[in-house]
Amino acid sequence: MKVAIVHDWLTTYAGSEKVLEQMLELFPEADLFSTVDFLSGSERQFLRGKEVHTSFIQKLPLAKKKYRQYLPLMPMAVEQFDLSPYDLILSSSHAVSKGVITGPNQLHISYVHSPIRYAWDLQHQYLKESGLQKGLKGMAAKWMLSKIRMWDYRTSNGVDYFIANSGFISSRIWKVYRRESQVIYPPANVSAFAYQEEKDDFYLTASRMVPYKKMDLIVEAFSKMPDKQLVVIGDGPEMEKVRQRAGSNVQILGYQEDEVLIERMQRAKAFVFAAEEDFGITVVEAQACGTPVIAYGKGGSLETIQGLDSPNPTGVFFEEQSVGSIIAGVQRFEAEGRRISPEQCRRNAMSFTPDAFKRNLKDFIDAKLAVKSASRLRSTDLEIPQVL
Repeated sequence: MKVAIVHDWLTTYAGSEKVLEQMLELFPEADLFSTVDFLSGSERQFLRGKEVHTSFIQKLPLAKKKYRQYLPLMPMAVEQFDLSPYDLILSSSHAVSKGVITGPNQLHISYVHSPIRYAWDLQHQYLKESGLQKGLKGMAAKWMLSKIRMWDYRTSNGVDYFIANSGFISSRIWKVYRRESQVIYPPANVSAFAYQEEKDDFYLTASRMVPYKKMDLIVEAFSKMPDKQLVVIGDGPEMEKVRQRAGSNVQILGYQEDEVLIERMQRAKAFVFAAEEDFGITVVEAQACGTPVIAYGKGGSLETIQGLDSPNPTGVFFEEQSVGSIIAGVQRFEAEGRRISPEQCRRNAMSFTPDAFKRNLKDFIDAKLAVKSASRLRSTDLEIPQVL
């Protein structure tokens, strides 16, 4: 069986790349396709030397830094991949890779991290944060997103089976494609995040500093609670905005290697998370360290954290992405957090191991391959009447 794995773009080693890593372990002989490949030498080890087949976007001007600006060309780019020699196509998609062209004798299974966020329910947030609500540029962006929505919906018919990375994304898949999907939670490398029971008197948040992560709100909330210490790890375009809102009780470390992140996660009183994520691997990693989570109660967090209404809670939810709501969440944690045990946090995180992901993914693919094989056998058994 020949297998092709298609990924949106390879520019960093983050959540979707951790899923890709496990797919490559499951199918080590598979060929890999991506619109672009700009991984640095230190980040591409998970590919294990595998050649990446890229699209024409790889060679366009400034593609390394501005690849996202070529989004209007990406549907055409993935459609140019010739996947006709392959029996199984496995796409890992949060943008365009699910739109590859396949034939009736091929099996296409798409693992969806999310339908294209900025083209569907997060379009208005994207346009607002990008300053594209008005003017000619705004009109052009809205037209482009409209075209991408039409393409995205049409190409959903080319997927035989959908896998969603959470129940939250399964609901999105049904909303935009009207297709059923199987939930298989993505892997978290919990073995790298060692358990530690003893905690210090500080809170931690860590993320890329991009608008939807709401790091600025977390920093502002703690700046209004000067008796509480916050450590911030991460970098990105929102860094200056975050720095401007930081009080003297907020320590901003910027980008840090995994060793520093893990050490702070192990020691933190709680991990604070304000994004509406599809899944949210960092909250699982924090729990693997035995660290409770204070999180925005929407999206994938509701599936990875056990709230205070659970018999075995691992965290506290706050209701809104606002400074006041974050403060209320921290205050509730300090009042009721004694009900959360480090052991239960670790136990909850162990539900999301790479082995569990690979086992569930393999079982799903094997079952669908069996269905495909049985269908082929039935079709060859059909009698074709002769025309006299």
